[in-house]
Amino acid sequence: MKIALGCDHAGLKLKNALIAHLKEKGIETVDFGTYTADSCDYPVYAEKTARAVIGGECDLGILCCGTGIGMSMAANKIRGIRAAALSDAFSAEATRRHNNANILCLGERVVGEGLGCMLADIFIETPFDGGRHQKRIDLISKLDDR
Repeated sequence: MKIALGCDHAGLKLKNALIAHLKEKGIETVDFGTYTADSCDYPVYAEKTARAVIGGECDLGILCCGTGIGMSMAANKIRGIRAAALSDAFSAEATRRHNNANILCLGERVVGEGLGCMLADIFIETPFDGGRHQKRIDLISKLDDR
């Protein structure tokens, strides 16, 4: 398992905590930046992270910003990405089981490091259920073609 991570200045602390947490668990990470607290543009890092997931360099991605919302909006512009901004355990599990989400978006100003790490664990460890849900994923993918 290899996880792509990216953030803007408002998600830097959370991204760094997630990288340390995942490495402790033996999960390989690829850090697409940003690397400083200097103000920057989140779509740049959302795209880098999303392209690593879509291109197969990484299995899943995690993006961090102030709320997780901006990152999810930017990442979802990349064909094939299903990014979800969330802050609770039920949604972290459901978005993998039912939506086959491939990027988790977290807000540093919304979730603390402990909750963020817990949500990342749930997201990474939860499989896609397939079955009746696959038809819906296929319908989502067709939207990319319209």
